[in-house]
Amino acid sequence: MFTDNMKWTREPVNYSVTEDRIEITTTPHTDLWQRTYYHFRNDNAPVFQLETEDKYFSFIVKTDFSGSHHRFDQCGIVMYLDSENWLKGSVEYENETFQHLGSVVTNHGFSDWATTAIPADVKVMWYRLSRREDDYCMECSQDGESFTQMRICHMWEGSGKIQFGIYACSPEDSSFKAVFTDMKITECAWKAHDGQQPD
Repeated sequence: MFTDNMKWTREPVNYSVTEDRIEITTTPHTDLWQRTYYHFRNDNAPVFQLETEDKYFSFIVKTDFSGSHHRFDQCGIVMYLDSENWLKGSVEYENETFQHLGSVVTNHGFSDWATTAIPADVKVMWYRLSRREDDYCMECSQDGESFTQMRICHMWEGSGKIQFGIYACSPEDSSFKAVFTDMKITECAWKAHDGQQPD
């Protein structure tokens, strides 16, 4: 089954894994962030990943975060190489009015965060992570059919064997159940650029 080859980096205290469903109950004060702006380093969120050397593929997963209720509660896709080189995409709860749909890219120990505000009543999101050698594309979808680009990025340490999958965490004093379903790997949906030729 799909989850048979997935491995934990920091196994959560409470979780369940079946062939087509992963549930993680987050532990308070868990997060992924490195240095930038906040000047702290948080590296204790549970991560569940597959390993591959495939240079071209897409990974899709549906996330249900109906239980999120506290600032920064989050779950989504991740490509975690080590504590200083990783990316993630998720919806982070903010308040009863809005939340942040966004992505974080961390290269050589410095994180950045790109977001857009979405309504707080959105509680399900699909993500698609695509790889083209050492470049990556993160996309999101509310119906699992039509995907919108969130981020294109380069990973300085992402050219060889990588790990990718899912994560969930609650950076503040909170806990919620994150549910992951509909996971699949496809041929790369991020097609080669058809405009300006490479230098």
